Amino acid sequence: MSDPNPETFQSPPPPPTAQPQAPRPVKLRFVGIAVFVAGILMLAAGLFGILPGGAWTGAAFAFWGILLFAFSFIPLPQATGAEEPPLSAMQKLLGIFYEPTRVFRNLRAHPHWLAAFLAITVVSVIYAVAFAQRLTPDRIVNYTMEKLEQSPIKPPPEQMAAAKEDAMQQAKQPIQRVQTAAKAFVGNFVLYSFLAALCLLGVLVFGGRINFWQSFAASLYAAVPVTVISKLLSLVLLYIKDPDDVHPILHQEGLVQDNLGVLFSPAESPVLFVLGSSIGILAFYQIWLRAKGLANAGYKVSSTAAWSTSILIWVLGLLLGLVFALLFPSFMS
Repeated sequence: MSDPNPETFQSPPPPPTAQPQAPRPVKLRFVGIAVFVAGILMLAAGLFGILPGGAWTGAAFAFWGILLFAFSFIPLPQATGAEEPPLSAMQKLLGIFYEPTRVFRNLRAHPHWLAAFLAITVVSVIYAVAFAQRLTPDRIVNYTMEKLEQSPIKPPPEQMAAAKEDAMQQAKQPIQRVQTAAKAFVGNFVLYSFLAALCLLGVLVFGGRINFWQSFAASLYAAVPVTVISKLLSLVLLYIKDPDDVHPILHQEGLVQDNLGVLFSPAESPVLFVLGSSIGILAFYQIWLRAKGLANAGYKVSSTAAWSTSILIWVLGLLLGLVFALLFPSFMS
């Protein structure tokens, strides 16, 4: 006989399967530990006088190691299984110049950032080394100390003398020049980590959704074209122009004059100079690239959210520059 109520013999529905957790960059944890240990060793060598300048370099690397270790607990984007294969580092570095949308969309599933970070830092270090060699450490340090004496936060004379001596050693001693270049890697990582956090916050405020690593990779790759173009052109101009026409402070970041800053004298109108310098071809290119990066690298980031975030970051950078110009106008004369 058939059961009048067949539902009594039906097996219960299977329990819902838990969503797999997004993987974490575990390798970064071991790198962070290694960097931290190296920093502690350099710090100790500097404190005991074995490595000149090693105390500050060691402290910087120890801090970098702590950051890397902490970041290793931030999950990567959740994989869906339908992602395209990751582009190679060279494909991304070249493609960001002529097909940025493809690169940023690839970063959505594969937010690999190391190639962009190395490209930005290496070209920046090359220009910084060439700048110091072209203008000579003596001129740069003497000029900086002279302007520091004219600033409202002028330290006591004995501290000024010690600071000048330390600056000269850092600029002239080969071992300290290597450490200065090494600290540029730490500085850039901290800078772009902060920038990625701002981008993440901005996207969330405007109703979008993006992972930290997507924001970090997009911020770095959005900076690659502008940094490479600016530094390489500045490198050419550095050896074309007379060194006496190069400002020891203002031109440390670059010599490209593609903005309205050329209309104002930094000595007579420091605020207008900073304002004009923020309005130029490369500045707008950077805003556009960052907006495109956030819109394509994130999960659900509208064009409005991406552009608003990118413009707000530009405004924040402008405000910081204006504050510096108001507080330290002597450095711009």
